[in-house]
Amino acid sequence: MFTIGEFAKHGSVSVRMLRHYDAIGLLSPAYTAPGTGYRYYQAAQLARLNRVIALKELGFTLDQVRSILDGRVTAEELRGMLRLRQAELETAVARARAGLVQVAARLRSIEEEGAMPAEEVVVKPLAPLRLAELTGTAASFDPRDVSPVIGPLFTGLCHRLDTAGVAPTGPGVALYEDAEDGTITVRAGLPVTAAEVPGAPEVRIVERPGVERAATVIHRGPMDDVVSTAQRLARWIDAGGHRAAGYPREVTLAAPEDPAGWVTELQQPLAAPH
Repeated sequence: MFTIGEFAKHGSVSVRMLRHYDAIGLLSPAYTAPGTGYRYYQAAQLARLNRVIALKELGFTLDQVRSILDGRVTAEELRGMLRLRQAELETAVARARAGLVQVAARLRSIEEEGAMPAEEVVVKPLAPLRLAELTGTAASFDPRDVSPVIGPLFTGLCHRLDTAGVAPTGPGVALYEDAEDGTITVRAGLPVTAAEVPGAPEVRIVERPGVERAATVIHRGPMDDVVSTAQRLARWIDAGGHRAAGYPREVTLAAPEDPAGWVTELQQPLAAPH
């Protein structure tokens, strides 16, 4: 048997919490000494304490916790509930981390206002492309909305081309367009020579015309951090008296496992000079 303090230590909770659980009949001591009122607990009671804490972490009220425990929730059912909550928390953490990346990128953009791109901007023609494309939808141009869409699109496209025996002839090309309903149409494309992708009707073969002049710049690192590079390119275009003509393209030049090593060329088509 353990005193309330010893049991609290083993259960990683406070003595005050154990007293409250006793008062509401959620977890009573195994033995209460007559006269002194000292509470004593058994190690077997840690199992109920663990379930109480786990269910609280899932967002249940103490009254709900009591109902669940009195209904004899099985360990497997509880594990399933905890796995679901774990997934929700992991998603929230990933979203928060992505938010920090975006804050840092916006801060860099503010700090770099008026500065030209550190990488040299190159104006060059873009050759026509025949692309095998898969299309998806993102809520906005925010990298936090785009990244979860474009990644699976490229993964799915590569799988379909491999299954069909169609070999890409160049690097991946990502294109984005705003739709009438306010969402963003995301296109993942790979250059091919084939006229179709057998067995994959969802993959469209699209002829992208060449571009006479495009302002291009290299972005190094993850695409979650592309905002500052894209905005430096936009400032360069305006400062030079150029005019954008259509949506930019993103061409993947290198994509190692570590996103820090990614190399992407941003290509902004330019209108013909007056």
